[in-house]
Amino acid sequence: MLTRKQQELLLFINTRLKDGGVSPSFDEMKDALGLKSKSGIHRLITGLEERGFIRRLAHRARALEVVRLPEQLSPGVVTPKVAEPATSPRFRPNVIAGNFRANLTGREAKGDTEAVSLPLYGRIAAGLPIEAMRDNSSSIEIPASMLGGGEHYALEVAGDSMVEAGILDGDTVIIQRCDGADNGTIIVALVDEAEVTLKRLRRKGNSIALEPCNPNYETRVFGADRVRVQGKLVGLLRRYH
Repeated sequence: MLTRKQQELLLFINTRLKDGGVSPSFDEMKDALGLKSKSGIHRLITGLEERGFIRRLAHRARALEVVRLPEQLSPGVVTPKVAEPATSPRFRPNVIAGNFRANLTGREAKGDTEAVSLPLYGRIAAGLPIEAMRDNSSSIEIPASMLGGGEHYALEVAGDSMVEAGILDGDTVIIQRCDGADNGTIIVALVDEAEVTLKRLRRKGNSIALEPCNPNYETRVFGADRVRVQGKLVGLLRRYH
């Protein structure tokens, strides 16, 4: 599952490659998506590459190849129409705002119940942050013995940045809702009130570090006012095919 911004960027790159055979520059991508810095484009590109949608071509500047497109676009995302540079150099995707919510509600296990039906939300990035879409139509049955006190919810994992903690792409993690956690705890972190990610929490002074469990990924550091704890990891389910 791609975020809306990832889909917009992927479609923009694909359209530019088809039109001229050359991928757009980071500055062009930044302007096209209305982002303030190229670092945001770098994160989107890395996320698309990680999920197998694009490939960087070695020894060639600005060389990107679209490997595949999503089988189905998220609601409200359509293939953009890129205007000719002579008339309008800025890419303006036609996007209808989706119903994205950052706060994730949970469900509490009560009494002697053997199983609890927990809300199952969209895929959470164990790589780069993605928007979390609240979807009350999906749920998953969890043995009550896996849950402690308080409310819980489930999330599907996308990415491989937590593999050394035993969390793989496609796993379902069980999260206990809380607004604080000890250093070293694997948490669901809400970044800038818009994105969520699954990482290990590290605090130092007024900074919060979101630490991956894979040496191929960098620890990201934020001011304490930019990160809110949405819950902590208490269980994991894995389906073998």
